[in-house]
Amino acid sequence: MTLWPRTLLWRSVLLIAGLLVVAHLAWLQIFRASEIEPRALQAAQQVISVVNLTRAALVTADPGRRYALLDELAQREGIQIYAGDPDEAVPALPNRPFLRIMAAQLRERLGEQTRMTLEREGIAGLWVSFRIDTDEYWVSLPRGRIERNEPLRWIGWGALVLALAVIGAFMVVARINRPLRELTRAAELLGRGGTPTRVTEAGPVEIRTLARAFNQMAADIQRQDEERALLLAGVSHDLRTPLSRIRLALEMLDDRGAADLKAGVAQDIGDIDTAIGQFLDFARPIDAEQVMNQADLNTLAEAVVGRYTRHGRNVVLRTGTPAPQALRAQAFQRLLANLIDNALHHASGTVEVATAREGPLNVIEVLDRGPGIPPEDAARMLQPFTRMNSARSTSGTGLGLAIVDRITRLHGGQVLLLPREGGGLRARVELPVA
Repeated sequence: MTLWPRTLLWRSVLLIAGLLVVAHLAWLQIFRASEIEPRALQAAQQVISVVNLTRAALVTADPGRRYALLDELAQREGIQIYAGDPDEAVPALPNRPFLRIMAAQLRERLGEQTRMTLEREGIAGLWVSFRIDTDEYWVSLPRGRIERNEPLRWIGWGALVLALAVIGAFMVVARINRPLRELTRAAELLGRGGTPTRVTEAGPVEIRTLARAFNQMAADIQRQDEERALLLAGVSHDLRTPLSRIRLALEMLDDRGAADLKAGVAQDIGDIDTAIGQFLDFARPIDAEQVMNQADLNTLAEAVVGRYTRHGRNVVLRTGTPAPQALRAQAFQRLLANLIDNALHHASGTVEVATAREGPLNVIEVLDRGPGIPPEDAARMLQPFTRMNSARSTSGTGLGLAIVDRITRLHGGQVLLLPREGGGLRARVELPVA
């Protein structure tokens, strides 16, 4: 399992979001670095003004009024004044650029003996020392007067900007990805043998070029299919006409000694006619046939099996409870007829046809007691013009199972050629109900 998304849309969104996060953090760091010195100088100037005013007030005030003055400064301005000792040890300042610049400015303006700390006698704050003659005093200011403590607001604004950027990136990438999804659906339909509608040629130049190339490819394939169908239709017409004359001439023969010859020639004519029919079925554009939205598999299977039983063929039907689904009825009947013909041709005994519902799938199976197909050859047998050389005979066109596979894929399903318990073949067609 991987957390990296599989779709182009979300990969692009995550990449853009990552770049925006890096850019935002870099911009924030640049901003902080560029505004540290001006902010430190401004804060130092405020402290210098407070210290100078406090010193002047203490120097010029009446000694009896000094305590009242200090109390008023504490209540109104939050400035605390304490007597100090030049030999008193105080904690050193943290090694931060803002505080280093500020301390250097204070020593430059107030004197080299000026000291600065963030904690004194267990009390936190901004402590700055000054001297009146040989006496040392400490001014204590709230740290909020010189430091901005707004990380949550910065994080909130950064998260908002990032969210808006991600939403914008999603909208941009989704707009680019929309024609790609349309191309994907059209390519899947084309791969199943269908005829997709023309893809909209819109969006960026690269997408328009891709859509135009796909439309041209689909049109070329459709034209080739039409030309192939026309060619096969012409060949079938030209072949069936003399075959009909031969069949009529055979029926008019009176010589009883030619009965075996007549039967053999009639069988050959029937085989040729069947082969022509399979060629036409393979060339027929299946997606052009009408779709039944609520087709009943049991009804269609009964119609196909009934044609065989009326001619004395040993085919039985076991119906289950498949769900109604959208089907091309004629194509489905050709699918089932090809499977039954394949079973009758290669096996003796009864051919069983079964329908069922298995979860989201409708299933139809044709079972025989023939030689079967080895599992390693099952996929190959679904290709056109493919025959088995050992287990199955080499007669036929090799198109029956290819027609079955093509019709099944057009309906979004799959064909499985499985070994049957006790010997034989189990041809299983799975069709999604939705």
